[in-house]
Amino acid sequence: MSYARSAHATFANMLGTLDHLVGKAQDAGMADDILGHKLTKDMFTLELQFRVALNQVLLALNQVAGMSLSLEETTYRSLSEVRERIEAVRSHLDQSDPTEWSCADDRVDLTLPNGIRFMMSSEDDIRDWIMPNFYFHVTMAYALLRHAGLTVGKMDFLPHMARHRLAAER
Repeated sequence: MSYARSAHATFANMLGTLDHLVGKAQDAGMADDILGHKLTKDMFTLELQFRVALNQVLLALNQVAGMSLSLEETTYRSLSEVRERIEAVRSHLDQSDPTEWSCADDRVDLTLPNGIRFMMSSEDDIRDWIMPNFYFHVTMAYALLRHAGLTVGKMDFLPHMARHRLAAER
């Protein structure tokens, strides 16, 4: 499987995870002020964890899928808005065809907001930069929701695995 097809599938699965988690938070009656929660003073809020996770997908689509999408810069004000933004990013992902993404060895020139610059292949960019950052922020969103009292477990982090479950196990 190509890096692009693998990344595309992973983004789709984990965007589903984010949507599932936010839906569970809404169903549990969590208020929108949960978006301001942090684990520690020096970490991002839940809102920013969601936004940065979504930006990793948008960044990937810009860098290797030939898209020109604006990154999410506006603070999300509600859990409903977070779900809307997840759906918007999913839509962009659905519009991209991984067979048309950059070749694995095409170059990506990435400059971070702090000025640090990286030059790497498309495959390295996705594997070494985008995916670790994406998973980190998805995991932090899960941790923040759980810390705030949302009852979630491993299968809430991997809801896409339900499609692989054996019939006798359901």
